[in-house]
Amino acid sequence: MKKIIITSFILCCLAFISVAQTQDHQKLLKLDLGWEKALLESNVEFLNSLLAEDFVWVHNHASLIDGKEAVISKANRIQNGQADNTKGRVSRDQTVVILGKTGVVSGFTIVDRGPSPTTYHFMRTYAKVKGKYVLLANHTMAVPDEELKGK
Repeated sequence: MKKIIITSFILCCLAFISVAQTQDHQKLLKLDLGWEKALLESNVEFLNSLLAEDFVWVHNHASLIDGKEAVISKANRIQNGQADNTKGRVSRDQTVVILGKTGVVSGFTIVDRGPSPTTYHFMRTYAKVKGKYVLLANHTMAVPDEELKGK
C-alpha cells in the first residue's frame, strides 16, 4: 500500500512538472510572437516591458549591437514619423528549450522590407524574473539565399 501511495505521488509530481513546462513553452512562443509584432508596430510600451535592462541584440555577424535603449529609441522615432520600410515579419520553425528559469526560442523570421524579403535565423534568450519572462538577449543572422534553396 505504501508503495502505491509513493508511486502515485511521484506520478502526480511528474505530471504537474510536465504541464507547467508545457505552459511555459506556450507562454514563450506567444511572447516571442509579441516581440515580432512589437518590432513591426514599433510598440514602445510592449518593448519597454519585455526587454531586460541589460538586453543585448547582436545583429548579423556582430555588425551592429543594440541594447534596450537603442531598440526603444528607434521605436519612438518611428512612432514620431521616421520612415520605416518594414512591411512584414513572419516567424516559422520556432523551437523552445527551457532550463530552470531560462528559456531559449530559436527559429526563422522572414522580414519584408521590399523588394525581396530577408530570412533571419534567430536565437532569443528569455529569463524568468519575479514570475515574468523578460527578453535578455537576441542574436539574428541573415541567411544567404543559397542556403535557403534546400529548405
